[in-house]
Amino acid sequence: MRMRRLALTALSLGGLLAAALPAAAAGHAQAAGRWTAEQRWSRSNDWEPNIAADPSSSWLYQMTTRYGGPSVCRPRMRHCIVFRSSADHGGTWHHSTVMPRRQCPPGRSCRAARWQNDPVLAVSASGVVYAAWMNGWDVVFAKSPDHGRTWTDLHDFRRAAGTSFTDKPWLAISADGRDAYVAFNRSDSYVSASHDYGRTWSRPARTNQDGRYWFAEGGAVAPDGRAYFAESAEHQNAKGAVRLAVISSANGGASWRTVFVARSQQQPPCPVRNCPNDFYGAQMSLAADRTGTILAAYVANASSGMPMKLFAITSANGVSWSAAAGLGAHGTRVGAGFPKVSAGPAPGDFRVAWEDDGHGARAWNVWYRATRNGGASWSRAVRVSGRGSGAPYKTSAGFRFPYGDYFGMTVDRRGAAYLAWSEGHSYDGPGNTWWARGPA
Repeated sequence: MRMRRLALTALSLGGLLAAALPAAAAGHAQAAGRWTAEQRWSRSNDWEPNIAADPSSSWLYQMTTRYGGPSVCRPRMRHCIVFRSSADHGGTWHHSTVMPRRQCPPGRSCRAARWQNDPVLAVSASGVVYAAWMNGWDVVFAKSPDHGRTWTDLHDFRRAAGTSFTDKPWLAISADGRDAYVAFNRSDSYVSASHDYGRTWSRPARTNQDGRYWFAEGGAVAPDGRAYFAESAEHQNAKGAVRLAVISSANGGASWRTVFVARSQQQPPCPVRNCPNDFYGAQMSLAADRTGTILAAYVANASSGMPMKLFAITSANGVSWSAAAGLGAHGTRVGAGFPKVSAGPAPGDFRVAWEDDGHGARAWNVWYRATRNGGASWSRAVRVSGRGSGAPYKTSAGFRFPYGDYFGMTVDRRGAAYLAWSEGHSYDGPGNTWWARGPA
């Protein structure tokens, strides 16, 4: 949820879907080399999920934003972030729980947040779960050593920054979890660093001076300790050209370097009610492999209002980048959107996922491609959202609308990729969170 989407938090989104949807299967029979059929998390009105696999075990974690008020959240909450865990790669899931909602604005006592948004997850090699999200306008962090049963070291970045609001976090950690970074904005771009497993944090550092509105959309900590975030910088009115940047730090977050890697013209318009100007705007994600190579994927167009295309670029240091390679996404009206990148367990192993309306303006799908050689060649595009039934917004061609402007991807220790996304009737919903697992 971007700041201009505050209107969504005030809408009554219908709580649960009226249609009776079939329950998701508990297990996942999977043919060799194929993705599982997507599974619906719940009947609840869920959007903008995230997902993370433990790099050293079979545990899998998901978070999503759930609408429906106190009946599905907690007393006096309009919407909340729910968390669940699986010990067997998603074969079975533990009961969903609402994330901690302590909100501590500057100069005021802590109180319980009335809404939550924008979940991000990461898991260290020791199995500790790291999370960042928004408690109201307070970007916060916490971690869990016990698969989400308890959460510790809650930190409020809005209070630390002493500002009126904070927005849209992204989280990146080192493999061992010692070094953690949270990027967020209060219009300008900020990053805070921890070098003691999230116990204490540096004062948030501002990384830009241009007056644009910045969004962090991906991040990674390379094996050599360098930290990277992929960000978009748009005008305050969400119109005109968007600049795409990678910000990096080689000194633990003491200073940050910004490199603009691409530029997009104004995005296609969103045709549905309450949809903000920048919903289909340019975005970028990135990941770092075990050798420190970075691969970024972004969506952009060359002419205002034209469909967005998907590109990939690579770098060894976040400063010098390869020429852009097109990944073949296509569209009817909007084109590609919401790209995600994850690194696999082997050198040069990267996965890219995105959504596009290539099957029709009301037939969106989630797609996936992989490279095993650092982007020199790519697998064919796989349609992950191929289930043509199970909700009133689904057809054999795709789903009616991308519910939320972010989704999640992760890769486990065996090399299996997992995707979690939301589909719905319109920008206002209602909709559901779905997920699927790819072959190892």
